[in-house]
Amino acid sequence: MELRMLRYFVAVAEERHFGRAAARLHMSQPPLSRAIRQLESEVGAPLFDRSPTGIGLTRVGMVLLDEARALLDQAERATVRVAAAAGTANLTVGILGDGTDPGVTRLAAAYRHKHPEVDIRIRDTDLTDPTCGLRAGLVDVAVTRAPFDDTALTVHELRADPVGAVLRADDPLARRDHLTLADLAGRRWFQFPDGTDPTWQTYWNGGRTREGPVVRVVQECVQAVLWNGTVGISPLGHSVPEGLGTVPLIDMAPSRVVVAWNEGDANPLIRSFVQIATIAYLDPPPRQ
Repeated sequence: MELRMLRYFVAVAEERHFGRAAARLHMSQPPLSRAIRQLESEVGAPLFDRSPTGIGLTRVGMVLLDEARALLDQAERATVRVAAAAGTANLTVGILGDGTDPGVTRLAAAYRHKHPEVDIRIRDTDLTDPTCGLRAGLVDVAVTRAPFDDTALTVHELRADPVGAVLRADDPLARRDHLTLADLAGRRWFQFPDGTDPTWQTYWNGGRTREGPVVRVVQECVQAVLWNGTVGISPLGHSVPEGLGTVPLIDMAPSRVVVAWNEGDANPLIRSFVQIATIAYLDPPPRQ
């Protein structure tokens, strides 16, 4: 059995759905279905019970799932150990946003536990580059927020955070239980410098062109609210300084925490990073 086929099988077994598994593997569904049929032919028995309501593992499939996970884990560890012996086991991670996010904390601990021999390098980036240096080749993988131009990148969602308007505590709107984007019409917002990804800028401006001070980092945005009374936007649950408050925006799309890497990069350290990150971000952050 090829490791590639086992990866396909594990994805289908965990997703219980060929379409979701194909999306997770970044491939179309027909070749995935053919691969599973080929694997069943090699095994000599069905691996899945298929029905109109979904799929489930057969007894043979359950046995193979345990063995496949163990084999894939062993193969990954062997690849990493060989890379470490050759002095090439390193990974540069780009981080954007709140470094105190509990998801990042859990991810760091889990990755270090699984790959203690890997040299992890961190690149903290400002708000002007949501890819954290991926396009420039400065990082191997990024934990960031979407949406942004993802051409030639692979993006995997980890969590979706509702957002709110950050306002001065003495702002009349700060006393509301919730707001809509229409409530903020005509207000000054923050801007990113010229050349910033338009998709990224449009999202943080609530889908329309705005006027306001140019900022590069979160603290500059916060200070613009404090000093100028501009509107800031933040995921709910993120702490804000005294004198500010966050009011939920009920008609603004959530801010999606994602892990991104260059399309086609088969580095096993990245694959492991994505798997560990998916688990680390299962627990939601605290809500206000």
